Formats: sequence, C-alpha cells, structure tokens
Amino acid sequence: MTGALDGPPRSTRGRRPGGEDTRARILDAARAAFGERGYEGAAMREVAARAGVDAALVHHYFGTKQRLFVAAMEFPVDVATVVPRLLAGGEAGVGERFVRFVVGLWDRPEVQPMLLGVVRSATTDPVAADMLRGLLTEGPLQALATAIDRPDADARVALAGSQLVGLAMARYVVHLEPLASMRADEVAAAVGPVVEWYLYGERGEAPER
Repeated sequence: MTGALDGPPRSTRGRRPGGEDTRARILDAARAAFGERGYEGAAMREVAARAGVDAALVHHYFGTKQRLFVAAMEFPVDVATVVPRLLAGGEAGVGERFVRFVVGLWDRPEVQPMLLGVVRSATTDPVAADMLRGLLTEGPLQALATAIDRPDADARVALAGSQLVGLAMARYVVHLEPLASMRADEVAAAVGPVVEWYLYGERGEAPER
C-alpha cells in the first residue's frame, strides 16, 4: 500500500527535473542538435535527451519545434556597438575588419552551433531561410552598406551576403581545406577586400587588393 508517507515519486528514465537553468540547458542542447542535423533532422526528443529532461518539458518551455529553433538561433550581436567600431578606421580596410569580426564570431564555441543550425536548415525550412536573410539584411552588413548612403545598398548587401554564406558553407559545413583550418585573420585578409568591393566599390570594375 502506498501513501503520502512513501515520499515523492521517483523520476523516470534518469531525467533531471526542471529548474532555473533548465531553459538554458535545453537551448544549448537545441543548438547542438540543429547545428549537427539541421532543422529537419533534429527532433524534440533528441533535444530533450541531450538536455537530460523529458520531452514534455521541452514542449512546456517552447511549445513547438519551430519556436525552439527561433529561440536557440538568436545571435549575440549588438549592431549599435559593432558597426561604429568597424567604421572607426575609415572606409579603407572595412571589409577586412568586418570579415575578421564575423569569422571570429563564428569560431566561438557558443556561436558556431547557431551558425550551423541556421545554414544547414535554410535549404529546407522557410523559417530558417528567413532568419538567414534577416542576419544578412538587418545586421552589421546592412548597417555598413547604408552608413555611406549608397543608392544601391540593397544590391550590395545581397552580393556581399552571398560571399559570407558561401564562406560559412565552405569553412564550417563542407570543411573545405585549407580554408577550414585558416586563422580568422588569414581569412579576413583574403576575403575582406572582396566584401569591401561589394559594399563600396564601383560596379563594373574589378576589386583592388
């Protein structure tokens, strides 16, 4: 016979109970899962297993897989702080400074799973695709293009953004060598002038080193 004196019910399957750090733990697990498998491949149950909680708790905090994805893929970038710093040295060299900042950000262990999650998922999930477009059109890249008031800023951002998406795919998803092993400053020195030309160069003329 069981009753109130038997104590609290025992947890099942070794899952840890919810707590103040549970949400953060689920988000970390989601970033890892989405980064490795993309939106389609990652499952809520897998995220729960990685976080050490029941799947019902993941649904309790985030409701749907799509909401979990959006919450997990929030990039820690303050445009208002970053852009003035990139522009402080003048227009010359801004492409290299920008690429160095971006690659340095992508290389951070807490950021790279978010990048991989968005890039891997953008080809199959419209929310991820919209998120990737937002990173390109509403982030530092857009601010750099509009800071000098170019009339064709939208086209310039799209072209520069295509360079960054290709760089992310080759370096972090495909692991194309030697690009995947290059230091951030080496990548910046090689790719920065191209991005700078997209943003500020005269259309129809070849970029200058």
